[in-house]
Amino acid sequence: MSVNSFGRLFTVTTWGESHGPALGATVDGCPPGVPLDASMIQKWLDMRKPGQNKYTTQRREADEVEIMSGVFEGVTTGTPIQLMIRNTDQRSKDYSEIMEKFRPGHADITYWQKYGIRDYRGGGRSSARETAARVAAGGVAREVLKALVPSLEIVGCMVQMGPHQIDREAWDWDQISQNPFWTPDAKAATDWAAYLDELRKSGNSVGAVIEVVAKGAPAGLGAPVYGKIDTDIATAMMSINAVKGVEIGAGMGAASLTGEDNADEIFMGNDGQPVYSSNHAGGVLGGISTGQDLVCRFAVKPTSSILKPRQTITKSGQAAEIITKGRHDPCVGIRAVPVGEAMMACVILDHVLLHRGQIGENQGKIG
Repeated sequence: MSVNSFGRLFTVTTWGESHGPALGATVDGCPPGVPLDASMIQKWLDMRKPGQNKYTTQRREADEVEIMSGVFEGVTTGTPIQLMIRNTDQRSKDYSEIMEKFRPGHADITYWQKYGIRDYRGGGRSSARETAARVAAGGVAREVLKALVPSLEIVGCMVQMGPHQIDREAWDWDQISQNPFWTPDAKAATDWAAYLDELRKSGNSVGAVIEVVAKGAPAGLGAPVYGKIDTDIATAMMSINAVKGVEIGAGMGAASLTGEDNADEIFMGNDGQPVYSSNHAGGVLGGISTGQDLVCRFAVKPTSSILKPRQTITKSGQAAEIITKGRHDPCVGIRAVPVGEAMMACVILDHVLLHRGQIGENQGKIG
């Protein structure tokens, strides 16, 4: 069992390889009657697609999504939605030299140890190209959420590149879409450009931290033990290629706080709804959403494919040196932003549907 699906009521199964003819997703559990066409999904894929600027891989893929089933006369039918994205700019010959060698930092060696076979053309299923299918599925989830939770807005951004963090005092939501790094700090974008240029030209790469915020998420999503919404968010983000760590709210930083500092004090707002003095909890208490912003961050490791010689071994166990050729992102975190947004959308929709199925409307009223 290779486990290519996630979700419980809103489920997504991705398929395809980096250098195969196509890849895509099968989305099931989508309610009927939701307006949907390819253009609604395409705008999110356009955020993720490669070759948009010099800071991402120069592989040229249009990433045009095709809806093969599950939509009739412009609305969802309630049946499985099949999404397909054709690969059009593969260069499999770039990977011929690594047929016998394992690339350090890649899944080559573990795939071989597990399956006894691997697709060396760009990594096959382990390639970050698989995330295009997730973004397409996330586009479907966003349209359903638009109908069910119109107040919800999901925004991702880069808050750190290598050792360089943003100035949170300079946070500007409008700035995120105005620079190639999806960062809310205009000065950081300028500084990062010079930093990444130097790394890119030297054939090296660097990691990043991405923050994803779901504004307007309703209270009551999730369950207190094995169905925690923060557990599912963490699982979803951790499943993204190259992610090595996830935190919710204050995350690891909570360990340095006192109980007095960490407690998000509660007051009654003018609208009769509870308001909080802070959001160290990241919008989740006991696995259930509070109605505050859902906040998570994930760390993406440096791209393992670099133009620097690295030591490795061959399938026969012989020592070897390797330089990974091909077209790769100097900072894969840049294109991870729309992927993180997509995964957040899928998780929230799954929990909205689960909540509606068990509870309907929230039972506990305040005031």
